Amino acid sequence: MMDFLSVANEIGFSHIVEFDPKILEARDAVRAMCAEDRCRAYGKNWSCPPNCGTVEECQAKMSSYNRGILLQTTGNLKSVIDVLGYKNVGDKHNELVYKLFDNLKSQGAEFLLLGAGGCRRCKKCAYPEPCRMPGKSVSSMEGYGLLVSQVCKDAGAEYTYGDKTITYSACLLYNE
Repeated sequence: MMDFLSVANEIGFSHIVEFDPKILEARDAVRAMCAEDRCRAYGKNWSCPPNCGTVEECQAKMSSYNRGILLQTTGNLKSVIDVLGYKNVGDKHNELVYKLFDNLKSQGAEFLLLGAGGCRRCKKCAYPEPCRMPGKSVSSMEGYGLLVSQVCKDAGAEYTYGDKTITYSACLLYNE
């Protein structure tokens, strides 16, 4: 049996918290925020809504797992508004998420990994052309309808770690 927690710990996330996936609730309101297309990925990325499935399909996928690990990357900012700092910490988080994904896949593990923001494996998603990396795409927690602050609270984790910090979250779901 694979020790998912040990593998996640080795990757280098700032904070790791185990949780029961029963706390996860795919919400129409979060999906509605995605539809506002502030990130400019709605309907333009294979891993983002509506391409990642309906709210009901996402809930069903998440509900099929009995173990969860919340994975967070926290970084310090130079000021309260530090766009470059946000980007750097977000890039580091995505790097860790993809490293974890690739590590688990190479070991033949079955899991669902939801990151922060849509898949960024490619500089620009091939959508509507076929995905260039099928089976390696990572959808976002928000794309699955999750309110990240609520997931953190329900999992017993912090959502923020102080002034002049930024935290990105992901969750790994698997069966024991």
